[in-house]
Amino acid sequence: MSRLSHSEIHMVHRIGWLRAAVLGANDGLVSTASLVVGVAAAGSGKPEVMIAGLAGLVAGAMSMAAGEYVSVSSQTDAEQADLARESRELEETPEAELEELTRIYVERGLDRDLAEKVAVQLTERDALGSHARDELGISETVTARPIQAALVSALTFAAGAVLPLIVVLLVSEAQIAPLVAGSMILGLAVLGGLGASAGGAGVVRGATRVTLWGALAMAATAGVGSLFGVAVG
Repeated sequence: MSRLSHSEIHMVHRIGWLRAAVLGANDGLVSTASLVVGVAAAGSGKPEVMIAGLAGLVAGAMSMAAGEYVSVSSQTDAEQADLARESRELEETPEAELEELTRIYVERGLDRDLAEKVAVQLTERDALGSHARDELGISETVTARPIQAALVSALTFAAGAVLPLIVVLLVSEAQIAPLVAGSMILGLAVLGGLGASAGGAGVVRGATRVTLWGALAMAATAGVGSLFGVAVG
Protein backbone atom coordinates (compact mmCIF):
# COMPACT_ATOMS: atom_id res chain seq x y z
CA MET A 1 0.00 0.00 0.00
CA SER A 2 1.39 3.40 -0.90
CA ARG A 3 2.10 5.79 1.90
CA LEU A 4 -0.36 8.65 2.15
CA SER A 5 1.04 12.15 2.27
CA HIS A 6 -0.65 15.16 3.82
CA SER A 7 -0.40 17.81 1.12
CA GLU A 8 -2.99 20.31 2.31
CA ILE A 9 -1.81 23.87 2.89
CA HIS A 10 -3.69 25.65 5.64
CA MET A 11 -3.74 29.42 5.85
CA VAL A 12 -3.49 29.42 9.65
CA HIS A 13 0.20 28.49 9.32
CA ARG A 14 0.79 31.91 7.79
CA ILE A 15 -1.13 33.95 10.32
CA GLY A 16 1.85 35.14 12.37
CA TRP A 17 3.95 36.70 9.64
CA LEU A 18 1.03 37.48 7.33
CA ARG A 19 -0.71 39.76 9.80
CA ALA A 20 2.44 41.73 10.55
CA ALA A 21 3.49 41.93 6.90
CA VAL A 22 0.14 43.15 5.57
CA LEU A 23 -0.32 45.63 8.40
CA GLY A 24 3.20 46.98 8.03
CA ALA A 25 3.14 47.45 4.26
CA ASN A 26 -0.34 48.95 4.34
CA ASP A 27 0.58 51.44 7.05
CA GLY A 28 3.84 52.35 5.34
CA LEU A 29 2.14 53.10 2.06
CA VAL A 30 -0.89 54.89 3.49
CA SER A 31 0.85 57.00 6.12
CA THR A 32 3.81 58.06 3.98
CA ALA A 33 1.75 58.78 0.88
CA SER A 34 -0.79 60.70 2.94
CA LEU A 35 1.99 62.68 4.63
CA VAL A 36 3.58 63.50 1.28
CA VAL A 37 0.27 64.56 -0.25
CA GLY A 38 -0.59 66.66 2.80
CA VAL A 39 2.75 68.49 2.81
CA ALA A 40 2.59 68.99 -0.96
CA ALA A 41 -0.96 70.33 -0.69
CA ALA A 42 0.26 72.87 1.86
CA GLY A 43 2.45 74.41 -0.85
CA SER A 44 5.80 73.02 0.27
CA GLY A 45 8.62 72.49 -2.22
CA LYS A 46 9.96 69.16 -3.41
CA PRO A 47 12.89 69.05 -0.91
CA GLU A 48 10.57 69.67 2.03
CA VAL A 49 8.15 67.01 0.80
CA MET A 50 11.00 64.51 0.44
CA ILE A 51 12.38 65.25 3.92
CA ALA A 52 8.92 64.86 5.45
CA GLY A 53 8.45 61.55 3.63
CA LEU A 54 11.83 60.18 4.76
CA ALA A 55 11.17 61.25 8.33
CA GLY A 56 7.79 59.54 8.18
CA LEU A 57 9.39 56.34 6.85
CA VAL A 58 11.98 56.13 9.63
CA ALA A 59 9.62 57.13 12.42
CA GLY A 60 6.86 54.86 11.18
CA ALA A 61 9.10 51.81 10.79
CA MET A 62 10.49 52.22 14.30
CA SER A 63 7.04 52.82 15.72
CA MET A 64 5.63 49.74 14.01
CA ALA A 65 8.50 47.59 15.26
CA ALA A 66 8.15 48.84 18.83
CA GLY A 67 4.38 48.54 18.81
CA GLU A 68 4.38 45.01 17.43
CA TYR A 69 7.10 43.90 19.82
CA VAL A 70 5.29 45.25 22.88
CA SER A 71 1.92 43.90 21.74
CA VAL A 72 3.11 40.42 20.83
CA SER A 73 5.36 40.25 23.90
CA SER A 74 2.31 40.86 26.06
CA GLN A 75 0.56 37.99 24.30
CA THR A 76 3.61 35.79 24.86
CA ASP A 77 3.71 36.69 28.55
CA ALA A 78 0.05 35.74 28.89
CA GLU A 79 0.63 32.42 27.14
CA GLN A 80 3.63 31.61 29.33
CA ALA A 81 1.68 32.48 32.48
CA ASP A 82 -1.17 30.18 31.43
CA LEU A 83 1.26 27.36 30.65
CA ALA A 84 3.01 27.76 34.01
CA ARG A 85 -0.31 27.64 35.84
CA GLU A 86 -1.41 24.60 33.84
CA SER A 87 1.89 22.85 34.62
CA ARG A 88 1.38 23.40 38.35
CA GLU A 89 -2.16 22.08 38.17
CA LEU A 90 -0.96 18.95 36.35
CA GLU A 91 1.52 18.29 39.15
CA GLU A 92 -0.85 19.07 42.02
CA THR A 93 -4.18 17.70 40.73
CA PRO A 94 -3.52 15.29 37.85
CA GLU A 95 -6.86 13.48 38.27
CA ALA A 96 -8.83 16.70 38.01
CA GLU A 97 -6.86 17.73 34.94
CA LEU A 98 -7.47 14.36 33.30
CA GLU A 99 -11.20 14.73 33.95
CA GLU A 100 -11.11 18.25 32.53
CA LEU A 101 -9.48 17.01 29.34
CA THR A 102 -11.99 14.17 29.11
CA ARG A 103 -14.92 16.60 29.36
CA ILE A 104 -13.41 18.71 26.59
CA TYR A 105 -13.42 15.73 24.23
CA VAL A 106 -16.94 14.76 25.28
CA GLU A 107 -18.13 18.27 24.46
CA ARG A 108 -16.51 17.91 21.04
CA GLY A 109 -18.57 14.84 20.25
CA LEU A 110 -16.79 11.75 21.60
CA ASP A 111 -18.62 9.33 23.87
CA ARG A 112 -17.44 9.17 27.47
CA ASP A 113 -15.42 5.97 27.22
CA LEU A 114 -13.58 7.00 24.07
CA ALA A 115 -12.99 10.53 25.38
CA GLU A 116 -11.41 9.10 28.52
CA LYS A 117 -9.15 6.78 26.53
CA VAL A 118 -8.03 9.64 24.31
CA ALA A 119 -7.38 11.87 27.32
CA VAL A 120 -5.33 9.16 29.06
CA GLN A 121 -3.21 8.43 25.98
CA LEU A 122 -2.55 12.07 25.20
CA THR A 123 -1.73 12.80 28.84
CA GLU A 124 0.77 9.95 28.92
CA ARG A 125 2.41 11.24 25.76
CA ASP A 126 2.41 15.00 26.45
CA ALA A 127 0.16 16.22 29.24
CA LEU A 128 1.09 19.91 29.09
CA GLY A 129 1.01 20.02 25.29
CA SER A 130 -2.44 18.42 25.22
CA HIS A 131 -3.88 20.91 27.71
CA ALA A 132 -2.15 23.83 25.99
CA ARG A 133 -3.67 22.86 22.65
CA ASP A 134 -7.13 21.64 23.63
CA GLU A 135 -7.87 23.65 26.77
CA LEU A 136 -5.97 26.90 26.26
CA GLY A 137 -5.89 27.03 22.45
CA ILE A 138 -2.11 27.52 22.35
CA SER A 139 -0.18 25.69 19.65
CA GLU A 140 3.17 25.98 17.92
CA THR A 141 1.41 27.07 14.73
CA VAL A 142 -0.11 30.26 16.10
CA THR A 143 2.14 31.00 19.07
CA ALA A 144 3.30 34.59 19.43
CA ARG A 145 6.81 35.54 18.21
CA PRO A 146 7.62 39.13 19.22
CA ILE A 147 10.94 39.58 17.40
CA GLN A 148 9.59 38.10 14.17
CA ALA A 149 6.54 40.35 14.29
CA ALA A 150 8.66 43.46 15.03
CA LEU A 151 11.14 42.83 12.20
CA VAL A 152 8.46 41.97 9.65
CA SER A 153 6.43 45.05 10.57
CA ALA A 154 9.42 47.42 10.32
CA LEU A 155 10.68 46.00 7.02
CA THR A 156 7.28 45.87 5.36
CA PHE A 157 6.42 49.38 6.58
CA ALA A 158 9.63 50.66 4.99
CA ALA A 159 8.89 48.74 1.79
CA GLY A 160 5.44 50.28 1.57
CA ALA A 161 6.73 53.77 2.36
CA VAL A 162 9.37 53.66 -0.38
CA LEU A 163 6.80 53.76 -3.20
CA PRO A 164 5.55 57.35 -2.67
CA LEU A 165 9.13 58.55 -2.10
CA ILE A 166 10.22 57.08 -5.43
CA VAL A 167 7.34 58.91 -7.10
CA VAL A 168 8.40 62.18 -5.44
CA LEU A 169 11.92 61.75 -6.79
CA LEU A 170 10.81 61.05 -10.34
CA VAL A 171 8.09 63.65 -10.92
CA SER A 172 7.99 67.41 -11.01
CA GLU A 173 6.88 69.44 -8.02
CA ALA A 174 3.48 70.21 -9.55
CA GLN A 175 2.79 66.52 -10.16
CA ILE A 176 3.65 65.24 -6.67
CA ALA A 177 0.18 65.24 -5.14
CA PRO A 178 -1.82 63.67 -8.01
CA LEU A 179 0.79 61.06 -8.97
CA VAL A 180 1.54 60.03 -5.39
CA ALA A 181 -2.20 59.69 -4.83
CA GLY A 182 -2.61 57.59 -7.95
CA SER A 183 0.34 55.35 -7.13
CA MET A 184 -0.96 54.85 -3.61
CA ILE A 185 -4.40 53.77 -4.84
CA LEU A 186 -2.79 51.32 -7.26
CA GLY A 187 -0.36 50.05 -4.62
CA LEU A 188 -3.09 49.55 -2.05
CA ALA A 189 -5.22 47.63 -4.53
CA VAL A 190 -2.31 45.29 -5.30
CA LEU A 191 -1.37 44.96 -1.62
CA GLY A 192 -4.95 44.27 -0.56
CA GLY A 193 -5.35 41.67 -3.27
CA LEU A 194 -2.08 39.91 -2.42
CA GLY A 195 -2.85 39.90 1.29
CA ALA A 196 -6.32 38.50 0.72
CA SER A 197 -4.99 35.86 -1.66
CA ALA A 198 -2.23 34.78 0.75
CA GLY A 199 -4.78 34.54 3.55
CA GLY A 200 -7.30 32.59 1.48
CA ALA A 201 -9.89 35.39 1.27
CA GLY A 202 -11.54 37.06 -1.73
CA VAL A 203 -9.08 39.16 -3.74
CA VAL A 204 -11.57 41.83 -4.86
CA ARG A 205 -13.00 42.30 -1.38
CA GLY A 206 -9.54 42.55 0.18
CA ALA A 207 -8.34 45.06 -2.40
CA THR A 208 -11.49 47.17 -2.10
CA ARG A 209 -11.48 47.55 1.67
CA VAL A 210 -7.77 48.41 1.84
CA THR A 211 -8.02 50.93 -1.00
CA LEU A 212 -11.11 52.61 0.44
CA TRP A 213 -9.58 53.31 3.84
CA GLY A 214 -6.30 54.42 2.29
CA ALA A 215 -8.09 56.88 0.01
CA LEU A 216 -10.00 58.32 2.95
CA ALA A 217 -6.77 58.80 4.92
CA MET A 218 -5.11 60.53 1.99
CA ALA A 219 -8.10 62.78 1.38
CA ALA A 220 -8.13 63.82 5.03
CA THR A 221 -4.44 64.74 5.11
CA ALA A 222 -4.68 66.55 1.78
CA GLY A 223 -7.55 68.58 3.19
CA VAL A 224 -5.55 69.49 6.29
CA GLY A 225 -2.54 70.44 4.17
CA SER A 226 -4.61 72.62 1.88
CA LEU A 227 -6.38 74.30 4.79
CA PHE A 228 -3.29 75.18 6.78
CA GLY A 229 -1.28 75.97 3.67
CA VAL A 230 -3.85 78.58 2.67
CA ALA A 231 -4.04 79.88 6.25
CA VAL A 232 -0.27 80.27 6.53
CA GLY A 233 0.02 81.73 3.04
